[in-house]
Amino acid sequence: MSTRSRSRARSAPPAVPWAGAGPYALALRTGRGPLFLRRTDGWLLPLEVERWCARADPVDRAVLDRCEGAVLDVGCGPGRLVAELAARGRTVLGIDVSEAAVDHTVRLGGQALRRSVFEPLPGEGRWGTVLLMDGNVGIGGDPRALLDRVARLLRPGGLLIAETAVVDVDERSEVQVVDGTDVDTGGHGAFPWARLGTPALLRYAGRAGWRTACQWTTGRRRFVALRSRSPRSASSSAEPANSTALISSQRARKPSADRPVADR
Repeated sequence: MSTRSRSRARSAPPAVPWAGAGPYALALRTGRGPLFLRRTDGWLLPLEVERWCARADPVDRAVLDRCEGAVLDVGCGPGRLVAELAARGRTVLGIDVSEAAVDHTVRLGGQALRRSVFEPLPGEGRWGTVLLMDGNVGIGGDPRALLDRVARLLRPGGLLIAETAVVDVDERSEVQVVDGTDVDTGGHGAFPWARLGTPALLRYAGRAGWRTACQWTTGRRRFVALRSRSPRSASSSAEPANSTALISSQRARKPSADRPVADR
């Protein structure tokens, strides 16, 4: 195996238990919970399945009003945000490790790809906005690694909009997805996750060279908008943002793994 291959293997994300069948897939199919993230010490974080499976609400729509250019929704879940942006005629792609989430997104009329954010993605370096909503700043359990990855997905000066925890927390832990009826599995199926409040996210972002564009609270939900690192020099070989090169169709279909962007 080459050095590059070994490096890619080391950086590949671990398999996520909720990617296949299980409580998460069942909750998305039925549109209701209860569903929780359970830490190894037994503490439960409720997941808002009913809200995720509904249409975008006024708070969601106000966030989407801030999006610029082509939009990548990381951890799109059942696809309410992808569907809303598609209905507006925006270029948007959702990614999620859950097959049930991708299928639900497509049924709503959005485009979605079953893929981890840490795997190769279409349009790398050309997305205008990346969304990390519904606590998805916790993906992978390493905020700095996730911020670095998002920076590589965005065009220079692109926008990251993240939803943070309602409390001031900076926590990394192993969690499981449970429906409240599960017996203790002794940690089987656990995966790394992080919970970040706004102050913690801003600390990580500042160290990584991000610029804070805005932060706000609506109801009990909190958000941060960040700008990626300064634009590259004019001699850079990076392509300019081109929405049709990212996704050329808003038809409700799921791109295949080897052809993740619709043909023109």
